[in-house]
Amino acid sequence: MYQRNYLLLLLLLAVCHGLCAQQVIPVSRYGIRPDTRADMSPRIQKMLKDLRKRTAQGEEVVLQFAPGRYDFHPDRAAERTYYISNHDQDNPKRVGIPLEGLKNVTMDGGGASFVFHGRMLPLSLLESEGCTLKNFSIDFENPHIAQVRILSADTLNGVVFRPEPWVQWRLTPDSVFEAYGEGWTVRHSWGVVFEDSTKRLVYNSGDRACPTQGARLTDGGDIHAPRWKDAVLKPGMRFVMRGWGRPTPGIFLYKDKDTRLENIRIHYAEGMGVLAQVCEDITLDRLSVCLKGGDDPRCFTTQADATHFSGCKGVISSCGGLYEGMMDDAINVHGTYLKVVQRIDDHTLVGRYMHGQSWGFHWGDPGDSVQFIRAHTMELAGTANRIVSIRPHDRETEDGAREFRITFRDAIAPEIGTQDAYGIENLTWTPQVRFAGNTVRNNRARGALFSTPRRTVVEDNLFDHTSGTAILLCGDCNGWYETGACRDVLIRRNRFVNALTSLYQFTNAVISIYPEIPELERQQQYFHGGNGKGIVIEDNVFETFDAPLLYAKSVDGLWFRRNVIRTNTDYPPYHFNRDRFRLERVTNEHLSE
Repeated sequence: MYQRNYLLLLLLLAVCHGLCAQQVIPVSRYGIRPDTRADMSPRIQKMLKDLRKRTAQGEEVVLQFAPGRYDFHPDRAAERTYYISNHDQDNPKRVGIPLEGLKNVTMDGGGASFVFHGRMLPLSLLESEGCTLKNFSIDFENPHIAQVRILSADTLNGVVFRPEPWVQWRLTPDSVFEAYGEGWTVRHSWGVVFEDSTKRLVYNSGDRACPTQGARLTDGGDIHAPRWKDAVLKPGMRFVMRGWGRPTPGIFLYKDKDTRLENIRIHYAEGMGVLAQVCEDITLDRLSVCLKGGDDPRCFTTQADATHFSGCKGVISSCGGLYEGMMDDAINVHGTYLKVVQRIDDHTLVGRYMHGQSWGFHWGDPGDSVQFIRAHTMELAGTANRIVSIRPHDRETEDGAREFRITFRDAIAPEIGTQDAYGIENLTWTPQVRFAGNTVRNNRARGALFSTPRRTVVEDNLFDHTSGTAILLCGDCNGWYETGACRDVLIRRNRFVNALTSLYQFTNAVISIYPEIPELERQQQYFHGGNGKGIVIEDNVFETFDAPLLYAKSVDGLWFRRNVIRTNTDYPPYHFNRDRFRLERVTNEHLSE
């Protein structure tokens, strides 16, 4: 009896300690109140100074917002130098909510709407552990994308269009249509076109130029662009005008561990929705990149991917999300190859970040496992190795570095660094992935991209009018330098509805296994699969108006089984690939409907 009571007492004390250790802090304590239209940026910075003191003392803190609208402007926002993968490397950046160096902190928006102005990064979370962000939305008052309604389109006389009411625009002295806002201007050069009623990309339209040079006002106050001649455009269509820049994502995660994003809606960002790099264990629970509802007049969300993971490890879990209207993929998971640019000795190489939007951030640590790859054939070279030391080669710090001097435990194969082109892949910083119960619809380009050797499960999702390929397994050591081979992939119980309504890069079939291999004819090994595993596609439903279901290149181990295929007449078939299954250098394949 005494022992039982004693154990009960200990349990109660432990519970009380846990409850007492967690501090709920209303942000109103710092003057952060909704619906005032005042700039919250400086008040956020004051709050975060206090927060860092509390977490340094070991407190678990919940930052509690009240429901309503909170506005953030760039002029008095925090200034940071961040090198963000797959984005423009312009610095410094203005950050609305910079969360850095925290442990066991929860930011609960309570249903808040965070509205940003100008050009800024809404929220960052860096070098933190055990943190949760939940229950809020992110949007911009004046998006950098300009949406217009087509009033008339004539291949002889050009296009007459009307900007949507929220677009701030002007005709420049040199007669060009220009959108502008707080600290920014954009002269849009291209875009995509949506159906008004469905908000789907127009069938077989792809990316389209929108030249507005020589534009003039009509008598009714609309805009006539005589050089914009496009037979695809019809009255009533919505044209989404874009520039080329992607300065910042909506949420930036860097060097974090055990991070949760719950019930967050991102309605617009000038780059990705969420960009995570060099993080361990990320859970997205009902995170959505989506419109503001069925009556939202906008057709678009983010300028690029909805979610993007670069050089992460542990487990990436994305479940229960809605991804729509983005200008690129719903999810992209990859590492980054360094190109070997110099061989110092038999144990030391110089590796370089190659793409103009992917450099300046941490790549690896001593003890990490790596492998080498021939860029032209995408074959492994030498054997796996380990890093003994790594340091920036072209500057003093890794922040902003393009090159790293890396010393390896074992001798490097003689050919690496002396002939041909070779890349280095960090195998330690590769994640498992679960992408489940999500809806991906009405977006440009592709649905989901995966480039990781660890277990990847894609299940119970709806891919609805993704415009390009629904699922792409890729790998590239020549352009974007995004690693690497997929060894163990399960794609099951998904529903695919009318993918491939437009042609984009790597859109050879509904599911496209398409590593970039410049010299496939010279390849002796296989890129994807191997080791008795491979890619399994089973128990899915394909609803399609066209022929190609599966394209695969350089795969060892491929199963397509127990899938249902339903052909419809929603659109005319047009795809260049007329085969249900098209395979190039594939072995151990097992295909049946």
